[in-house]
Amino acid sequence: MTQVAIVMALGLAAVAVAWWLKRRAAPSPERGPSWNVPPVVDRSHFDRPETPWLVAVFSSSTCLACQSTWEKAALLESDVVAVQEIEAIERKDLHDRYGVDAVPLVLVADSDGVVRRHFVGPPTATDLWAALAELRDPGSVPPGCTGGD
Repeated sequence: MTQVAIVMALGLAAVAVAWWLKRRAAPSPERGPSWNVPPVVDRSHFDRPETPWLVAVFSSSTCLACQSTWEKAALLESDVVAVQEIEAIERKDLHDRYGVDAVPLVLVADSDGVVRRHFVGPPTATDLWAALAELRDPGSVPPGCTGGD
């Protein structure tokens, strides 16, 4: 009878230790989604590489938010700003080259191709326009008006 009690106690202790170890090794909470945003682009891969600024809109024809994002960005076209839509099927090469895995993705790059601002998802027109204005003329936009990345 003593041997049965010892075996039962050891079994209960083993179950308790296993439960404690399993609870202690619970996986950490999942990180939220993350998307690739290239830090630099080769301006020769885009229209008008000689312009000081590039606004590149990576999009997909199946993306509902991409059309409105493109419409907002297209208004930024000027002598010093090249604006180009890079659709996923038509320009799969650029989507692959820059690892674009979420659309719409808007990149604002300088003349060297350094991505100075980006928007994953559809930006507001105000945020997009203010971001470009602040990059072109620092201090021109009041604090808090440039939106977020």
